[in-house]
Amino acid sequence: MPFRVLITDHAWPSLDIERAILGDLGAQIAVAETASEGELTKLARDADAILTNWAKVPAGALDAAERCLVVARYGVGVDNIPVARATELGILVTNVPDFCTEEVSDHALALLLACARRVVQFTRATSAGAWNLDLARGLPRLRGQRLGLVGFGGIPHALIPKARGLGLDVLAYTPRLERGRDAATGIETTNDLAYLLGESDYVSLHAPATPATEGLIGERELRAMKPTAYLVNTSRGALVDEQALLLALGEGWIAGAALDVMGTEPPPPDHPLLALPNAIVTPHVGFYSEPAIAELETRAAQSVAHVLRGELPPHIVNPGVLELPSYRLGR
Repeated sequence: MPFRVLITDHAWPSLDIERAILGDLGAQIAVAETASEGELTKLARDADAILTNWAKVPAGALDAAERCLVVARYGVGVDNIPVARATELGILVTNVPDFCTEEVSDHALALLLACARRVVQFTRATSAGAWNLDLARGLPRLRGQRLGLVGFGGIPHALIPKARGLGLDVLAYTPRLERGRDAATGIETTNDLAYLLGESDYVSLHAPATPATEGLIGERELRAMKPTAYLVNTSRGALVDEQALLLALGEGWIAGAALDVMGTEPPPPDHPLLALPNAIVTPHVGFYSEPAIAELETRAAQSVAHVLRGELPPHIVNPGVLELPSYRLGR
C-alpha cells in the first residue's frame, strides 16, 4: 500500500516541491479543501504523515490517524498542533525552526522604521491632500535610541547587527538571561521584563506562543513602557492582550504599535486595531520571500520523507516520544 500524506493547508500556489520529494517514495498526497475539523479527521484516517501550515490540527484527527507517524509543521511555531496528544499517541512532531530568520528580522526592522519615521501616517496624510510638516513634530533621531528584544533566539540574533547598523542600542530579555552583557553580541541582557519595557524606545517580540507566554504583554506591561515607545510584534498574536493594546493606543500609554500577527487571523474587517492611526498591521507576511518558501517546502517535505523511510528527521519538537512504548516509528 502506498504511503499517504495529508496536507492540511498551504500558503503558496503550488505543491510541486512536495510532490517531487514525496513522489520519489511513491507517496500519494491528499490536500484538504476546507481544513475543517470534520474534513481533517476524515482524511487523517488513512494518513501516514501530516503536513500542516496554519490550520489547527484537531486532537481528534490525530486520534483517528492510527497509521500516522509524523506531523510536520511548515514553519517554526507548533501552537496549531496538539503536541502533547501527538506525543501520547507516539507520533513525531517536527518543524523548520530557522527557514525565515532573515525575512522576519528584516520585517521587524521595517516595521520599526515605519514607526520611527511615521511612514504610514505620512502616506495617509499626503494621500488625503495634506503636504506639510505638522505630523513630523517631535520626531526623534533614530541613532542612540534603544531597541528591546523580548526573546533571544535566532531571529533576534539576526536583528541585532541590522539594528546596530542604524545606531540603535540593543537590550535583550528572557527569563533565563542574567543582568549583564552577552559575550557573543556585546549587548545588554536582563531577566527583568519590566526593566526592558521601561528602558526601550522600541519593544520587539520574538517569543513562541506557549501557555507561559500567552498575554505576556498586557495592561501592566504596556503601562510600563515609555509614552513615546512603540511595540513591534512579528512572533505570535497570542503574546499580546489586544484589548489592553487598544486602550494603550487610544489613551496614549504608548506611541504606537506595528503588528504582523494577530490573535485571530485574518482579523474581522471591523477590528478596531485596523482603524487606529497609530497602529500598523501587516498580514502575517514577515516570513515570506520566494527563496524562504521554497526552502520551507523542501525541508518540511524532507522531514516527512525521512520518517517514511524509517529514519529520524531533523528538528524533532517532542523528543520525549522516542522513549515511549507508544512510539510508532520504533515499532
